[in-house]
Amino acid sequence: MKKAFETLRIIAVIAILIAAVVFAGSALMKIQVVDGAMYLEMSKSSKSAVQSVSAARGEIVDINGKPLVENRVSYNVVINRSFFPDSVEEQNDVLLRISKILEADGIMWIDELPITRERPYKYTLDPSDRKVEQIHEKLRLASYATAENCIDALVKEYKISKTYTNEEKRTVAGIRYQMILGDFSSSTDYVFVKDVPIETASKIRELNFQLSGAAIVEDAVRVYSSGDIFSHGIGYVGPIYAEEYPALKEAGYLISDTVGKSGIERSMETYLAGKRGEKRITVSSDGEITEEITKEAVPGRTVMLTIDSDFQKKLQTILGDFIHSLADGTLTKQDYDFTDCSSGAIVVMDVKTGAVKGAATYPNYDINDLINDYSSVLQADGQPLYNRAFDGLYRPGSVMKTVTATAALAEGVITRDTYLSCHRNMQYLDIEVHCTGSHGSINVVTAIQKSCNIFFYQVVQQLGLDRLMDYEAAYGLGEDLGLEISSSKGYLACPDTFAQLGLEWTVGQVLQAAIGQSEVGVTPLQMCTIAATIANRGVRLRPHLVDSTWDYNMTEKLSETGSEVVNTIDCSPEVYDSIIEGMKLAAANTTSAQYYVTNEQNAYLSQFSLEALPYPAAIKTGTPQASNKATQNSTVVGFYPADDPEIAFAAVIENGEYSKYLVRKIIEAYYGYEPGVEEVSKGVYKSIVK
Repeated sequence: MKKAFETLRIIAVIAILIAAVVFAGSALMKIQVVDGAMYLEMSKSSKSAVQSVSAARGEIVDINGKPLVENRVSYNVVINRSFFPDSVEEQNDVLLRISKILEADGIMWIDELPITRERPYKYTLDPSDRKVEQIHEKLRLASYATAENCIDALVKEYKISKTYTNEEKRTVAGIRYQMILGDFSSSTDYVFVKDVPIETASKIRELNFQLSGAAIVEDAVRVYSSGDIFSHGIGYVGPIYAEEYPALKEAGYLISDTVGKSGIERSMETYLAGKRGEKRITVSSDGEITEEITKEAVPGRTVMLTIDSDFQKKLQTILGDFIHSLADGTLTKQDYDFTDCSSGAIVVMDVKTGAVKGAATYPNYDINDLINDYSSVLQADGQPLYNRAFDGLYRPGSVMKTVTATAALAEGVITRDTYLSCHRNMQYLDIEVHCTGSHGSINVVTAIQKSCNIFFYQVVQQLGLDRLMDYEAAYGLGEDLGLEISSSKGYLACPDTFAQLGLEWTVGQVLQAAIGQSEVGVTPLQMCTIAATIANRGVRLRPHLVDSTWDYNMTEKLSETGSEVVNTIDCSPEVYDSIIEGMKLAAANTTSAQYYVTNEQNAYLSQFSLEALPYPAAIKTGTPQASNKATQNSTVVGFYPADDPEIAFAAVIENGEYSKYLVRKIIEAYYGYEPGVEEVSKGVYKSIVK
């Protein structure tokens, strides 16, 4: 009985298998024979292609999360090779139709063909220009080929119709050449034009069937809502240049992409760029278009800066107003001529972390103006593109005396109790040198307070140039400070520098090096680093602009920049006790000057007094003696509060003086101090807000 049951079960399984085979064979026959023609036709008329999906570029925010650089949605007109007609003539018709739609809407596409648009065709550049040479290379023409030869070659190569007008031929030829430059292929779309109005995008979408291969792709455009705030530091993005493309192509960029060109936009490119995604586009036989994301795009990271944008704006205003008031005579209330004063810089750092809290350069520029009309900004008075805060090289003047004092005290050349005489003039070999006053017998504290040249002339004779240069390097002078964006290393006064400049080194230059004169060039950032290092009693931190990076929506912190000790000047506490005491005395004496004699003038000067601040400040100036015509720069460095420092600062005023009068305004702006209107002369503050 059991054996019979098993036999029946085997027969049933075999029957089911036979039925399945018959059914599958029937279906296969139907597909191949009955419906074969239909499926063949569908396969011919249905197309699909993979299209790259751009990733949103990361945004840039200030330390409080306030947006400095954002994105907005834009619409690009692109040509996809997979859906472009096979016929070259039909392709030309599509390109011409798109150009006419754009032209009707007042939109110009990129045309880098340097040939006039009307016949007789001529080059718009010198025939020896690299762009003209590039045309000859791309079109495989001889170096002596004329503009007419180039247009004829494009017309022939791409079968541009004889029925087109000369203007239409030139239009299509220009687009074709741009497609060559754009590396147009099945794997690379050609971006016809970027950021068209939504109305124009809608017109092209509606004509989809007549414009085979044309598509509207959403993209993101940078928005610099406050383009004049920290513009030098933020930088800008721009197109990929031909010479950049080979390396960037290896990194996954398309020729139509934009990349950071300067500032944070450039230095943080790897974080901001994000990663491209992919989508498959399918056009069915009945014209239905479907899209499927096959690889999600990963947006770039949001970069948080150390800059406080509100404080940065105040710094820029303080600097600009100061320069204007100095140039027009308002500030001095005297007949001194500072009309040549038109530029300067301020840098403020967090003493405890090295974070740059603000960096103002004057004259400034708006990033939006730079993008819209680069040449006008480039040619503007005062070289506004020059980042004086980080790249400007200046003689620090008497600011350098703090470095010389550090070296002399740390090396035991002098102590706090060493007294040297200053009688205004001093003979050194066959050179007579001078001081700003006759200071008598003074120690290092008083020498810093009164900025005595002769004291430091005598000190450096015992110290020597080599040991001085060691300490200059320890403070970061002549060194790369490691800032995220471009900043100058500068140079020190020494025989090597003189040789590079083609100058003769003399022994007298050692004296000048000790007081920040001679051929020495340092940046305001480096001067600020001197002040911060003194405030930290010999510990030098790396200055930085990037606080952290976050995911695009700022829900998760992905990295953070901590404080980094670069160097420590090993010395006894007495070294910095003496230097800081001298700087505190200099701050307490901020507004004293012999040529202000009237009560009215003294009342005017009270607005700059650092004694009015809630806590003592520490400063060192490099301001030249007042004269009828300013021929030197004015420098100041310092930190506040002097006894428990939180911020360090440096300022440079070109062809001007009195940079020390900036200090109180810088401190007030940072802390939010508000002096009472009626009590300002008494130095009483109505409110103190940190």
